[in-house]
Amino acid sequence: MQDSRLIPRLVVFTFVRTALNAAHRMVYPFLAAFARGLGVELTVLSSVMTGRAILGAIGPLAAILSDRFGRKFGILIGVGIFSLGAALVVAWPTYAAFAAALLLMTLGKYIFDISLVSWLSDRAPYERRGRVLAVTEFGWSLSFIVGVPLAGFLIAGGGWDSPFMLFAALGLLSFIILSFIIPRQAPVQDNGRKQGRNSSTGMAAILRSPDRSSILAGLSLGLFSSAANETVNLLFGVWLEDSFGLQITALGAASAIIGFSELGGEGLVAAFVDRLGKPRAVLLGLAVNSLAALSLPMLGGSEAGALAGLFFFYISFEFTLVSSIPLMTELLPAARATVMALNVAGLSLGRGLGALLAPFFYIRPLAKVG
Repeated sequence: MQDSRLIPRLVVFTFVRTALNAAHRMVYPFLAAFARGLGVELTVLSSVMTGRAILGAIGPLAAILSDRFGRKFGILIGVGIFSLGAALVVAWPTYAAFAAALLLMTLGKYIFDISLVSWLSDRAPYERRGRVLAVTEFGWSLSFIVGVPLAGFLIAGGGWDSPFMLFAALGLLSFIILSFIIPRQAPVQDNGRKQGRNSSTGMAAILRSPDRSSILAGLSLGLFSSAANETVNLLFGVWLEDSFGLQITALGAASAIIGFSELGGEGLVAAFVDRLGKPRAVLLGLAVNSLAALSLPMLGGSEAGALAGLFFFYISFEFTLVSSIPLMTELLPAARATVMALNVAGLSLGRGLGALLAPFFYIRPLAKVG
């Protein structure tokens, strides 16, 4: 790793991603609590979640920002939009503000994530990139281990809107810190030239590339695997509350267990993906994740069994997803930001599909919760 200052920056990046991901993920286990606090039905929030996921189709706009104005601009504008969204609920704790906040915070997160991954991929060689990107992905699991239980504690003590003040403050703090630690110059490509293309050039490069079928395959993998994962994401909190009577704080603890499973998946990627090979790691993760999904109905007869099944489901999915990120960054280095933006769009559309289908797989319990 040529940049000796990259390691301390990775710590900061992981902290910021933990905050942004916690805000993104807290909706899942506390879906019923938000519905009660806002006075709306779960199906209404499911529609908002679908809209939030579909917003990820705007992800390619992040490639325009990052390629045209530099990675730093994309990173900062993403955190800024996130902070604005959280501040809306602090100022106006209403359903309209909640829905707008979810959309803005999600848009900011996507812009930040794409710009950050592109920034790191510009600097980390491919043979070690899996480990570098996996470190920042710890922010995904830590959000469930630390952030979501903290949000549950705040909701239980101060109401459904109380976590948004924390996230608004963390977003502002992150903006200030990142503005100082990220250099101003445009990111450097592998060939040493400064980036200065627009998104249409990136799209044209993808369409002209002889590897475009591989890119399409990678995008399809993200779309369908995230759709399957989102079905479980949206319903596991309601399922645990309905089946075993878990309350807010207990659901936060269950979220932490899932977070530890994801932390394990990210740790496995950091340790083995560069040695095992990115394509082989993705295939292995998909196979194990499919087996874990099939085991959920059999293990769900008890609380311990349900949590064990969710543990293996999430650790295998996280291993698959994180292994695929460095693979996608190298499919077309000349249009790296655009490829990653399309990948985020595919993942988000998959989540939208999963959120749209999930209530149909859980109709009776959803009708009982209120």
